[in-house]
Amino acid sequence: MRSTISRNRLWAGRGMSAVAGLFLLFDSVIKLLVIPPVVESFTRLGLPVHLARGIGALELACLVIYLAPRAAFPGAVLLTGFLGGAVLAHVRVGDPLLSHVLFPVYIGALIWGGLLLRVPHPSARRLQELVPHSAPLEV
Repeated sequence: MRSTISRNRLWAGRGMSAVAGLFLLFDSVIKLLVIPPVVESFTRLGLPVHLARGIGALELACLVIYLAPRAAFPGAVLLTGFLGGAVLAHVRVGDPLLSHVLFPVYIGALIWGGLLLRVPHPSARRLQELVPHSAPLEV
């Protein structure tokens, strides 16, 4: 039996996923280009600048996996791990909580929220059972 979702829910999910995806795309591209703000940020966070391209490529690969409909759940898991590393880096240097430390958490919420809203898949139903107060998929 195939689950269906409403048009509004689908577009809300796509919108949330697009916002997160566009940010991650931008973030990965600037790391691949190693522009001056990336150099400054890596230096401030205590990360070797020569890792910027590799981190940008990893971020882009995780994003591509997330955006592939059949691989969206593994992609979301990979991006969650990636964003967890960003949280750790900001906590380590004592960055402000709401603007720096929790920003990757906000992106993660968009990733998972968008996925739960846009994917009519049995895995989404099982995941929704774990998330309290999430609206059930329409059948």
